[in-house]
Amino acid sequence: MARPQAVNDTFSRFRQVMRHFTPELRKEKMLIAGSMMALLSSVAFRLLEPWPLKLVIDQAQYWNNPKKTDFLQRFDSFEPTTLLTLTALSFVVIVALRSTSDYLKTVSFALIGNRVMTRIRGKLYRHLQALSLSFHDKARSGDLLVRMIGDIKLMRDVAVSALLPLMGSVLVLIGMVTVMFLLNWQLALLSMIVVPLFGLSTVKLGRRIHSAARLQRQREGAMAVTASEAIASVKVIQALSLESHFDKSFTSENKRSLKEGVKTRRLAARLERTTDILTAVAMAGVLWYGAKLTIAGELEATTLIPFATYLKRGFRPMQDFAKYAGRLAKATAAGERIVELLEQTSDVQEAPDAVEAPKLRGALQFSDVHFGYEPDAPVYKGLSFSVDAGTYVAIAGHSGAGKSTLLSLLLRLYDPQEGRILIDGQDIRQWTLNSLRGNISVVLQDTVLFAANVYDNIALGATGVEREAIETAAKLANAHNFIEALPQGYDTMLGERAVNLSHGQRQRIAIARAAVRDAPLLLLDEPTTGLDEQNERQVRDALRRLAAGRTTLLVTHDLRQTADADMVLFIENGLVQEAATHELLLEQNGTYAKLYRSQTGAHDLPFESNPI
Repeated sequence: MARPQAVNDTFSRFRQVMRHFTPELRKEKMLIAGSMMALLSSVAFRLLEPWPLKLVIDQAQYWNNPKKTDFLQRFDSFEPTTLLTLTALSFVVIVALRSTSDYLKTVSFALIGNRVMTRIRGKLYRHLQALSLSFHDKARSGDLLVRMIGDIKLMRDVAVSALLPLMGSVLVLIGMVTVMFLLNWQLALLSMIVVPLFGLSTVKLGRRIHSAARLQRQREGAMAVTASEAIASVKVIQALSLESHFDKSFTSENKRSLKEGVKTRRLAARLERTTDILTAVAMAGVLWYGAKLTIAGELEATTLIPFATYLKRGFRPMQDFAKYAGRLAKATAAGERIVELLEQTSDVQEAPDAVEAPKLRGALQFSDVHFGYEPDAPVYKGLSFSVDAGTYVAIAGHSGAGKSTLLSLLLRLYDPQEGRILIDGQDIRQWTLNSLRGNISVVLQDTVLFAANVYDNIALGATGVEREAIETAAKLANAHNFIEALPQGYDTMLGERAVNLSHGQRQRIAIARAAVRDAPLLLLDEPTTGLDEQNERQVRDALRRLAAGRTTLLVTHDLRQTADADMVLFIENGLVQEAATHELLLEQNGTYAKLYRSQTGAHDLPFESNPI
């Protein structure tokens, strides 16, 4: 029962892959119809190819023979030379038409493959962008890149160079087998004896080839992960002399990939040789029995010409399958990896009746929110608080208390397991994700700038913004002067991750980006961490201007920055343990006051305001 189960499993996986690809194929139905016409024409001309040769030999052998066949007697009115010339020309015409059909078929199949795979890649990219952070937290970026780039390319190449030609060869096989049975059913039946043997070897070896190919793709994904991590962290790796460690990891996966690749090729080569032997056995049997019938006068010798030609070409699909078995297995494995991603569902889903959020005022409420990244490790255990619109709130707490998580929930990067989050009295889940996030500006600790010019980096996410507004936002962020000093000013191209700017400069560009969005809510996640005193002062000054009139949540571990806030929320053990102004919390002398004094050394000294 193992083998039928394996075959059923293979077909089940194939159906699963095709379920995602079929809708894209339907969009090319006109091109597919044209390709199939070219394919059928090619098959027809291939079936005609051996007949001019048979006719020439028959003419040469029987022209002056009174016992001509009825077929040859039809050409008695032609001169021998004329008839031979026409026969030769017909052969050229048949080959030319077959070649033209093959050309049209190849080009059409290539267009179909490229168009379909391009749309699948776009669909996969958009799907990955839509998946929640809970997926991306666990996913490996290198493996995702291999699936989106390498696996798609492999499927496209194999579809064009192997799968579609193989489909054409199958049609050729069907046509040739039909003609062979019409010529002589005994020889045709004899030639088909090896087909069950080929089927058995294909099932047995094909399953092993697919398994090895799938493992090889997994190894290649693991290599990509290691390489991606090493390239992204090359500064740290060189500083800590970790080159040998990463080289060992990469080499290990590389050798495993090599092992699986060799195994795949060895099994495919074994299938090819098995097919060659079975084809030779069928050919030998047909020639032996055909010669025997010819000697007995039951078969014309020249009938063996189209028969042998058909037999040789008729087994081409089997030879092609053996030849492309490894690539087809890799493509199937690649398709499964693509489908595996496409079938991933996001933990954060828009409601079917979600509507566009209006321009919000910014009043916030967390109502009995329960959340954890893992089921057995809750971060919030009934978090509740309210913030009036336009309020500046500092969120403090020990490391790991869930300060940044609060901002992620507000952006709906994650959804709480229980409870509700409301803005202006409305549950944020009733709005579309884009419209909700369009009402929020964000400045993070690790600012991400893209390989574009300064202008585009600031304007990112704000549609239809004028250059004047960009410069105004840059001035608010204390960034205008250093931008103007760059070689091309606002048109200066930034390198990957903007490594040609200092951390403070990157933060000020991020502040300008937040300012140009002009959103009513502002989220600040450790925005001054890692800055020197001068840059920190400039960034904090810019943030103070940016926060004016907006509901602002500042996440910070540096309690010196909480002094100017309208309210401080101190989170501990999954709850808001203390909520008041900075001065009042110091008077209450709770956990917040002790933590503040341990950071600043201001044990019994009067408090001095240190505005953001």
